[in-house]
Amino acid sequence: MRTCSGYFATAAVFSLGINLLYLAGPLYMLQIYDRVISSGSETTLVMLTGALLLAYICLASLDGIRSRILTRAGVRLDRNISARVMAAVIGRPVTAGGARSQYLRDFDTFRQFITGAGIHAVFDLPWVPIYIAVIFMLHPWLGAFSLGCAALLLIAAVVNEWVVRPPLTEANAAAVRTYGFAEMSLRNTEVVRAMGMTDGLLRRWWRDRHEMLERQTVANDRSATMQSIIKFLRMSMQSVVLGLGAWLVIERSTTVGAMFAASILLGRALQPVEQLVGSWRNLLSARDAYRRVRDLLADSADSEEGLSLPRPAGRLSVEGLTYVLPGSSRPVLRAISFAIEPGEVLGVIGPSGAGKSTLARQLVGVLAPTSGAVRLDGADVSVWARTTLGQHVGYLPQDIELFSDTVAANISRFQGDADNDVIAAAKMADVHDMVLRLPSGYDTQVGESGAVLSGGYRQRIGLARAAYGSPSLVVLDEPSSNLDAQGDVALANCIVRLKQIGATVVIISHRPTTIGIVDKILMLNDGMVEMFGARAEVLAKLTRPKGPPAVQPIAAAVRQASS
Repeated sequence: MRTCSGYFATAAVFSLGINLLYLAGPLYMLQIYDRVISSGSETTLVMLTGALLLAYICLASLDGIRSRILTRAGVRLDRNISARVMAAVIGRPVTAGGARSQYLRDFDTFRQFITGAGIHAVFDLPWVPIYIAVIFMLHPWLGAFSLGCAALLLIAAVVNEWVVRPPLTEANAAAVRTYGFAEMSLRNTEVVRAMGMTDGLLRRWWRDRHEMLERQTVANDRSATMQSIIKFLRMSMQSVVLGLGAWLVIERSTTVGAMFAASILLGRALQPVEQLVGSWRNLLSARDAYRRVRDLLADSADSEEGLSLPRPAGRLSVEGLTYVLPGSSRPVLRAISFAIEPGEVLGVIGPSGAGKSTLARQLVGVLAPTSGAVRLDGADVSVWARTTLGQHVGYLPQDIELFSDTVAANISRFQGDADNDVIAAAKMADVHDMVLRLPSGYDTQVGESGAVLSGGYRQRIGLARAAYGSPSLVVLDEPSSNLDAQGDVALANCIVRLKQIGATVVIISHRPTTIGIVDKILMLNDGMVEMFGARAEVLAKLTRPKGPPAVQPIAAAVRQASS
C-alpha cells in the first residue's frame, strides 16, 4: 500500500479540487438570485453561465482523471502484491485447511474496491467540512443546522455498521466454507459421479450455502432499512433547511440566493455519507478481505527467502522428529531418528496409517516438525530458503499433480530454456521414448491435472520431474502405484541412475521389486521406528516367522523380495 501512496495522495488532491468545483453550482444560484435578477444584467448572466460550464468541465475532467489514477493504483498494487499472495498461498501448510484460492479472491475484492465507485465516497467524505464552513458563511444558523444534520447522519452510519457487520461477517465466513467445499468437490468429480454421491454432496454443500444466504438476507435487510432511514433523513434535512432559510429571509437575516445555496450545499455535504452507507457491504467485504490477506502475508513473512546455501551432497539426518497435526493431541510421528549417506537408497515400509507419507513431507520441508529436525548436510530443511532447496530436491507425492501446460514445462518445473535438462531427466526416468510417441511430443498439452494422460503416464512424467536437475535428495512416495511391469523396470533403472550420480533416494513402497534395490530399510509402525538398518539386517529380522501383527503383510512382501 505504501508503494501506491503517491496515487492515493494525488487522488486526494484531485478530490479537493472536485469538491471545491462543486461549489460552483450553489455560487451560481446565489449570484443569479441576488445579482442578476435584481440588476437585470444579461451580460452578467452570460458570463456567470460560462464560468459555471467551465467549472463543470473541469470537475468532470478531474473526476475522470481521479478514476484513472485509482485504476492505476489497483494495477500497481496487483503487480507488487499478487505474486506474493500466490507464493504465500502455495507456501501455506496443507493442514491449515480452507479454500486456498479464497485469498486470491480476497485480494481481488480489495483491489476492485479501491478502484470502484465506493472509494470515491471515502475520498469525498473528508471535504464535507468545506461545505459546512461555506454554509456558516451564508448564515450561522444555517451552518449550525447543517452541522447537526451531518452529525446525525454520521451517527446513522455508525449504527449501520453496528447492525450490518455481524450477519455480514457470518455470511462471509459461510461463503468461504461453501467455496472451499465446492472447490474440493470439483476436483473429485469422477469419484462423485462414479459412486452416485451427487445428491448427498449437494445436501452437504447446501448446508453452508443456506447459512450464507440466510445471513446475507439479514444483512441486506438491515442495510436496506438503514439506507431508507438515511435517505429519508437527507431528503428531509435538505428540505427543512429551505424552510429555515425561508424564515431567515422573512426575518431579513439572509437572501433568497443564500437560502437555495444552503440547500444545495447541504445536499452535497450529506451525499458522501449516503453513498458510503449504500456501499457499506462492499466496504466491509473489502475490509475483511484486506485483513485476511494482510494476515496471510504476515504469517508467510517468517518463511521468506533466507541465506542461500551451497548445493548439498545429500547427507540426510532425522533427529528426534515428532509431528502433531494442528488441533490434535496424538502425534502422527514420534521421536523418529535415522541417517543416510549420499548415494544411499532408503526404503520406507510399514502398514497404512503408520505416518510414511507424513514423513515424506517432512523430509522435503513441506511440513514443519512439531519438535526435532530434518537436516540435509546439517541444515534444517524446514527453514532453508525454499527456492534454493527446491533446486536440489526431487519429490513425487502419492497424488500426482501435473499442471495445465506442456509435458516439457511440467518436467522442467517451469524453468525456461532447459531443453537439454528436460531430455536428460526424461531419459533418466526412462520416459523419453514414451513422450516422443505423444501427439506433439514434449509440447503436448497435458490438460488440467494431467487429465489427457493415463495414471501411469502421469506418474512417470512426475518421476522425470523429480529427477530433473540431478537433485541431491529424491523422495518418492508410492512411485509405482500406477505402473505396469515395464514401468516398474523404468522406476528401478531410474533409482539406480540417481544412486550413480550420488543422489540420496528415499522411496516409500510395498512393491517387492522396489524394496529389492534399496540399501537400507526403515519400518514405521504407529508413527514410530519399528526397525532401521541395512537391508540384509532388516530382511533377516523380517524373514523370521514371528513379528508384530501389523507388519506381517509387509514382512511377507519383503520376504518375497529377498527370495
